[in-house]
Formats: sequence, C-alpha cells, structure tokens
Amino acid sequence: MIGRIVRSADFERVLSAPTRARTSHFALHHLQARPGTPSRRVIPGLSTELSTGSSAPSPAAVDDPDAARPPDRVWLGAVVPKRHARRAVTRSLLKRQIRAAVGRQPHLPAGLWVVRLRAPFAREQFTSAASAALSAVARLELDTLLADAVRRSPSA
Repeated sequence: MIGRIVRSADFERVLSAPTRARTSHFALHHLQARPGTPSRRVIPGLSTELSTGSSAPSPAAVDDPDAARPPDRVWLGAVVPKRHARRAVTRSLLKRQIRAAVGRQPHLPAGLWVVRLRAPFAREQFTSAASAALSAVARLELDTLLADAVRRSPSA
C-alpha cells in the first residue's frame, strides 16, 4: 500500500533532498524517512480547557519516536504547479498518472517520494486538457523516471 504525503513540512524535507531522477517534464525526489507526526499547535491566548470537563494536560512531544525507525513503505507526494499545468483537469490527470505509475513500480525503495512537474507540456501538441495522447506521453515518461530511480537506487 502506498501512503500519501500530506504535510507541507514533509514536502519541504523531501524537496530539499537532491533530485533522484529527471526527465524533460518531471523530477523525482526521495528521502529515506517516515513522514513526521503533526504536532499540536498552541495558539497564545486561546483557552485549552475542554467544555466537557477538566483533564490533565498532555506534555508536548519533544521528538517523534517513529523518526528513528527506518521507513517500512512508500509515501508519495505529487507537485503539479498551476504555472506548468493551467487547467485543473490537466493537473488532475497528471496526479492520477503519477499515482498509477508509482503503483506499477513494485521495487521502489521505502521512504518519502515526491514527483514534481518541472516543465509544461506543449499546449500546441496537446490541445485537449485531458487528451489520451497527453495521458500516454505522461505515463511513458513517468515509467521511465521511476525505472531510472529504481535502477540507481543503492538498495535495488
């Protein structure tokens, strides 16, 4: 099963890592880690008392106990910026293609993975926002990107 990266802090951690593989439209980043656990945000001046009664305040976590353990599965994040894919239908198509490509790659090492669209597809070549041609080209390029990453992986 593939998890999804949802926290912006995790995206920032992975995107700060060097690029693992690159094609003309996509870049792939990898960090051999687990996603961080969300911390409880304390807003100054806001009461923390419950309306249902009192309870002992729980101490804030100093560190994440899961961070010390090696990752046991793949977590995926997709970055498809609006400046490279103007139409929402195109962004959705590319994100679906990214998730499907990672699902087709069984030998991907565990950890945090982010696929980033780094250049737009030629609008003259793909006039429809969600054409079958765009889908096929993206699928082929993503499969090449992930196969290259697995081939370069030290654990493969």
